[in-house]
Amino acid sequence: MINLKNLNIILTGATGVIGHSILDKLVSAGSNIVATGTNEEKLKKIQDKYKNVNILKFDISDHSRIEDFVENCDKVLSNKIDILINNAGITEDNLSIRMKEEEWKRVIDINLSSTFFMTKHVIKKMLKLKNGKIINVTSVVGHTGNIGQANYAASKAGIVAMSKSLAIEYGKKNIKVNCVSPGFILSEMTNKISDEHTEILKSRISLNKFGNPEDVANTIAFLSSDLSDYINGETIHVNGGMYFS
Repeated sequence: MINLKNLNIILTGATGVIGHSILDKLVSAGSNIVATGTNEEKLKKIQDKYKNVNILKFDISDHSRIEDFVENCDKVLSNKIDILINNAGITEDNLSIRMKEEEWKRVIDINLSSTFFMTKHVIKKMLKLKNGKIINVTSVVGHTGNIGQANYAASKAGIVAMSKSLAIEYGKKNIKVNCVSPGFILSEMTNKISDEHTEILKSRISLNKFGNPEDVANTIAFLSSDLSDYINGETIHVNGGMYFS
């Protein structure tokens, strides 16, 4: 049983399927959490389910307010942020020659830039404690590419490279930066895939099945725990053998 008791965690993108599973795992492991997202209805459901989780509605695309948001999280967590989990992200798919400038910019802006600015301001807090962990959720698409997802693939590949750089910069301060890269995980998105295309996708996965959100959550819980204290600058792939790094 992974023990995260007394660890203070910020989780972005808490309202999605993977985010909710991460939240459930972190709560069961005993951590103190600030969970954030933009969907008020889903945030309320989280609050009703987890009475001891701190819910802060925030749009991470508003870069001008990220520093203030981190300050607020820091106060809620008694001036001790142990872990930041950057899970929030979006897709706006289109073939490259049809992709509009705003589709490109919005995905890069939220997935990559917002992750950087959240990390930047949280690291400032962690430097005072000389301790901390950043866990960035990427995607198998950031390693393999995918039709119609040039923007998404670029944003996720950028997170991996950025994380390696940050790991080098702050490792000596005992701040570790790692990535978790999910493959095809059962969610609203995979439910929309036709049966025929589902079988094609599964045939590319050595385990011949999609993953569960819990598979991602378990990996993030491991990276959050002291079991991962000597891991830095790495990407752990959770894709059932769809891609080998």
